Amino acid sequence: MINLNEVGAFVSAITNLGVNVRFGVYLPSISVANGYELLVRVIHKDDRFNPDIPPLDFPLQPVSGSANNRWEANINIPVKPGTHFGQPGTYLYRYQLLQNKTVITSWFTDPFAKTTDIGELSAFVTPDFVPDFVWTDDNWKTPELEDLVVYELHVEEFNSTFDGVVERLPYLKSLGVTCLELMPVTSLKLDFDWGYGPLHYFAPNERWGGIQGLKRLVNACHNAGVAVILDVVYQHVDYSFPYHLIYKNAGITSPMIGNNGPFGPEIDFNQEFARDYIQAANFHWLDEYHVDGFRYDEVTDLYDGATGIKYAKIAYDNYTKSLQIPRFTPSGGVKNGEYSRIIQVPEALNQPQTILTNTYSNGTWQDGLLNKAEDMAKRNYVDSSFLNQLDTRIIGYPVTKTVQDIIQQPVEMPVAPFQYLESHDHSQLIYFVGTEAGTTDPDNIPFGDRSKYYKLQPFAIALYTCQGIPMLWQGQEFAENYFLPNNGNGRIRLRRDVHWEYFYDEFGASLVRLYRTLGKLRHTYPALRSRDSYNYNAQSNNQVVAYRRESRAADQIALVFLNFSDQKQSISIPFSKAGTYQEMIDDSLRSAPLKISVSRDDELIKVDVPSNYGYIFIKSTP
Repeated sequence: MINLNEVGAFVSAITNLGVNVRFGVYLPSISVANGYELLVRVIHKDDRFNPDIPPLDFPLQPVSGSANNRWEANINIPVKPGTHFGQPGTYLYRYQLLQNKTVITSWFTDPFAKTTDIGELSAFVTPDFVPDFVWTDDNWKTPELEDLVVYELHVEEFNSTFDGVVERLPYLKSLGVTCLELMPVTSLKLDFDWGYGPLHYFAPNERWGGIQGLKRLVNACHNAGVAVILDVVYQHVDYSFPYHLIYKNAGITSPMIGNNGPFGPEIDFNQEFARDYIQAANFHWLDEYHVDGFRYDEVTDLYDGATGIKYAKIAYDNYTKSLQIPRFTPSGGVKNGEYSRIIQVPEALNQPQTILTNTYSNGTWQDGLLNKAEDMAKRNYVDSSFLNQLDTRIIGYPVTKTVQDIIQQPVEMPVAPFQYLESHDHSQLIYFVGTEAGTTDPDNIPFGDRSKYYKLQPFAIALYTCQGIPMLWQGQEFAENYFLPNNGNGRIRLRRDVHWEYFYDEFGASLVRLYRTLGKLRHTYPALRSRDSYNYNAQSNNQVVAYRRESRAADQIALVFLNFSDQKQSISIPFSKAGTYQEMIDDSLRSAPLKISVSRDDELIKVDVPSNYGYIFIKSTP
């Protein structure tokens, strides 16, 4: 097993003689018997750009009988006049591997670094330099699945840093958001990149605020009633990832990396070290950063069955671990008959139903609704298959699954797919309605035509009233209008900052008002979060559709009408129960409520639906 207390860099003392540090790293199959030597090269951060101050080199030695062939060094960084050596602060370090006095790999980062700096530089900070973080989220409980409204964001694009996201929490809450899904937050090799070629699995991006910044964000989210899940990448790594780079250079089999794939060197889960490494990373984020779960990138290649050693085991291990953590169960993990609320969401777009059914996941990414919405936006229509995408039962997703409680007894756990109109992997929906520039002009990057924001309104109403877990992508709520290439560096290495000025203009303000209203309605009315739906396919047409959402427990009915055309449309449907129904989207804007009185069950009622808009009628409690 991997023990994070024995690998990485640990400051043990600061004296008038310097800084005492212990370094440790696992290097299976790298042995002194085969002529290998390992050095750690260290420099104080404040000296790194001074050409007259070279780094100090210290040798590491293998620890006899250690698991995973650990190399270790207990060193003193001495005080050196004219430099910052031996003083408190941040130190940068990297490793160098030699064989028979010849450099095999001149520079590789620490695969267990908890702190980093530019590119492939590992780092450590003396304890007196940064105080320990004090958590204040002791009473936090991860929300139930049905209460989630997720917002996916890239920290740097959204608002520069972890603290920048904290600043926007009141705004996110106003949209009804109860969970943030953060695109990869680990330190990168490049100044900007989406982060899907992992290099550091244990270190938050230093430029975004590092350890303290991410902890401040999670802590602030929990105190605001918002969960946090991390987008993690376990299928492939960056080419400079140490367990690929040094073993490739040495010409020996890596304990963790197998073949090169289309996205980079691939993790070989047939090797125990690889499985232990990923498990250690997951547990690190759960324990050290209090996160509420994970979105797993590209799980298709990692699914090897319900009892497989790849993704299925990752999800099971995390679930089992989470039962011991108080925030994941109502009783704090001590009561029989409880399931863990840990949020586990694989991306396996070609088999999402299968993986959700057969693993300890409770959510899944799936592009069904997004793909349909893009096609509808381009071709200006709506049909029953769109309604089917809003009903997760019709498209093959279970409502619950059997898992284990704290004493390994069976218990039913709710499950549901994520539903979204936009994601980081696609151009934003307004782009498909119309573009400001022709896509064939290579010198004129196209953007969505935001003056057509009103075309997005019925889609937004559908998102907040669908079955499953609604997810927003950053900026969609004020018609962010970026185009995203299908491949290439322009896709993953071009920074697209959220246009916060759109929030204030005519188009953005109108759309934000609608999103805020819908967020409030979803949380207020249980019918909008239920799994019981009925689609009025026979009465719907290629411009206007209707469906019913119902909560029997709350004795509540919601009727949703969506008009995707540019003219007012009429639709007649049988209202299933007699009573009074009140339209809620624009209720606060009207001088008098808009109500429909139904005198008998299944009475046929005609409803006029405004263009590019919709209604949500809620049946009043008798």
